[in-house]
Amino acid sequence: MNWKLAARAAKMNPSVIREILKVTERPGIISLAGGLPSPDTFPIDAFAEACAEVLRKDGRSALQYAASEGYGPLREAVAAMLPWPVDPAQVLITTGSQQGLDLLAKVLIDPGSRVLVETPTYLGALQAFAPMEPHPVSVDSDDQGVIVADLIAKARAGDAPRFVYLLPNFQNPTGRTMSEERRVAVSQAAAEIGLPIVEDNPYGDLWFDNPPPLPLTARHPEGCIYLGSFSKVLAPGLRLGFMVAPKALFPKLLQAKQAADLHSPGFNQRMVFEVMKDGFLDRHVPTIRALYKRQRDAMLASLQREMQGLGVEYNRPAGGMFLWLRLPEGMDAVSLLPAAVERNIAFVPGVPFYAGESDARTLRLSFVTASVEQIDVAITALAAAIRHRLAEDHAADVQRQLAGSAA
Repeated sequence: MNWKLAARAAKMNPSVIREILKVTERPGIISLAGGLPSPDTFPIDAFAEACAEVLRKDGRSALQYAASEGYGPLREAVAAMLPWPVDPAQVLITTGSQQGLDLLAKVLIDPGSRVLVETPTYLGALQAFAPMEPHPVSVDSDDQGVIVADLIAKARAGDAPRFVYLLPNFQNPTGRTMSEERRVAVSQAAAEIGLPIVEDNPYGDLWFDNPPPLPLTARHPEGCIYLGSFSKVLAPGLRLGFMVAPKALFPKLLQAKQAADLHSPGFNQRMVFEVMKDGFLDRHVPTIRALYKRQRDAMLASLQREMQGLGVEYNRPAGGMFLWLRLPEGMDAVSLLPAAVERNIAFVPGVPFYAGESDARTLRLSFVTASVEQIDVAITALAAAIRHRLAEDHAADVQRQLAGSAA
């Protein structure tokens, strides 16, 4: 049988991170690669109680088909927990926030449409957009996110972009956070040039010392679509996220949702609502923050000790799950990975996170699934791999110099 694939199928590629995670299944590997929440944070007892309660109160409805928009009380709870006035009718419950990206792509992107993204940006968003065949445009960015002058220039450089995709809080992959001043400037610029914003905020509750500034969507709700997730504060296996969309756009997103899967699991939605309803997140999320802060601090301490004098640069994320590291000049993270795996450590090279020209020296480290002790062992091993590569490069330089002298 000759199966003829749709042209868009050629745009679908395997997740680099998922492929690397296969390596981490090898015994002894310490993975700093995956963007997985720590399973130690999953509130298993709370869900056991919620499961029994949902089945006891209304098991037949919980196990039946349901409204595509989502479970009404959960939509109301989402609207109430956001820091700006939100009509629950604008809340769409999605099968993970990743589905929200897929729905947006289907509704907003035509082949060749320009879509602006940060440099670097979330790989999963690039994958979600790719089947709709956009033209992704990378906007110059610094440690506070997109640079406003380049955002305006790129928005005006051709056909009007369909939107700019931003992760202002503890961004994946870099861990950076957009400052209040930058948020004001980005919001004003986008409003003035009529550029819609897609704001993705799966990590915003995972701050360590101070909460991040007000979301971009709160500043201009009609010009933004907001994505959130229960994966990082409850459990990713539930596959529940949500989207807040302007009323003019909501019906089309709902139609795309209906075509995709009819509705997100109604039983899971009711369980999440049951867990949330008595202020559980206010008690639970601080325990996640405390755990992740300890692990971030452990990684920073190990990096400070092990990377001195190696020419390695790294940031200090104020929340979230990731740290961004830049290798010494001339080194390539992709080629370093096998040497790291030989020392039983895995990371994610930075190259796949770039929509345009990439920085081969960058890599992403996750600090939330490994223990403090494992983080110390892993960073020591990573530093050893870097030293070994630097020594090899130095030896090769010496050999070339000797060969040149002999000639």
